[in-house]
Amino acid sequence: MIVIAGALLGALTGGLTARRRNGSAADIAQYAAGFGICFALVGLILTIAIEKLLV
Repeated sequence: MIVIAGALLGALTGGLTARRRNGSAADIAQYAAGFGICFALVGLILTIAIEKLLV
């Protein structure tokens, strides 16, 4: 769940960042994908860390 939430939050953040910087549609898509991947990776690491702490 944390990974999916991170990916969605990252895509939203990236899209809004590119739009705020007056980017084209391709820029918005690229920022959304990049931020989504980054936030999902952080969520994955966080999920693994939580799982290791609880077991």
